[in-house]
Amino acid sequence: MLNIIWLLLLTSGIIVAAFNGQIEVVSEAALDAAKSAVRVCFDLIGIMAMWLGIMKIAEKAGVIQGLASFLAPMLRRLFPSVPPRDPAMGAIILNLSANMLGLGNAATPFGMKAMQELQRLNNNRSEASAAMCTFMALNTSCITLIPATIIGIRLAYGSADPTEVVGACIFATSCAMVVAVSIDYMFRVHSRWGGKR
Repeated sequence: MLNIIWLLLLTSGIIVAAFNGQIEVVSEAALDAAKSAVRVCFDLIGIMAMWLGIMKIAEKAGVIQGLASFLAPMLRRLFPSVPPRDPAMGAIILNLSANMLGLGNAATPFGMKAMQELQRLNNNRSEASAAMCTFMALNTSCITLIPATIIGIRLAYGSADPTEVVGACIFATSCAMVVAVSIDYMFRVHSRWGGKR
């Protein structure tokens, strides 16, 4: 669906530019966007490297284990089918930790590992388990305490105060996480009741 939307946007832009006799604007915009994307990527490399290093230090220092201990009671309730010491739980915690720090790119490998481990616990069935659905809900709506990537992009574009979005990000992602977890819980309870009928 997104591919169709992007195709419609691109073709409509090209048609409008051609209709107005300014087709060169399309190629100029494409080249400018490509240059801008490369510049932003280079600016983000330093920020990503710094936060990945901090995550590694935190992992070695036991901060991740402390966070895991703090999150364990909540995660046991959210993932009742996952054994507490299973590798899936460790991958879930690392993914959520990276998401909380706003490191979406760093969270991706942990998320993929968590899904692989959850699929192993699901006996490799083609249907997603309740734990996999809950993890997807958490992963996509996780609270972001330090939106490092957004701050990096704002820095790259010369924002006067790149950190002013932190409060808004914490509020928005908190609301999103509460809604996602609530809906996931309601679907789980509903499917359990549906199975008993």
